[in-house]
Amino acid sequence: MATRTTTTAATNGSRDHELRKILEGRRRELVDEVQGKVRDARRDHHKEREVLDVGESSEIDIQGEIAFAVIEIKADTLREIDTALRRLDEGSYGDCYECGEEITKARLRALPFAVRCKACEEARETTDQLERIMAQRRGSAALFVAMDS
Repeated sequence: MATRTTTTAATNGSRDHELRKILEGRRRELVDEVQGKVRDARRDHHKEREVLDVGESSEIDIQGEIAFAVIEIKADTLREIDTALRRLDEGSYGDCYECGEEITKARLRALPFAVRCKACEEARETTDQLERIMAQRRGSAALFVAMDS
């Protein structure tokens, strides 16, 4: 029994080391991308002052909003990676938040900051989708009630 525990610990240690490398590599890439986007946004902001046409101004505003949205998404991913690295340090990495079972190595390789196993994530997505549908129906029903009044 002790050999099985030792083998499992060694396997998890190897898995954790490999996944830490993936997380840290992805983190470095994202930090570089975000810093580059921020630099580009600052540089482009100075060029925007030269715009004279209203159409050009609107297009630049839209491009700026898109660039900002991309930066926000990457920053969110960075936060998820930092949380995953913290969980690795605490020894809770790779355990599903919902059921407590181990998240498969394949899933963690594909999405190294996953917090749920595939089954629990699918259940959560289904629940979220049903809630959105019910909210839409409630909104539609309220519209019909308002029209009857």
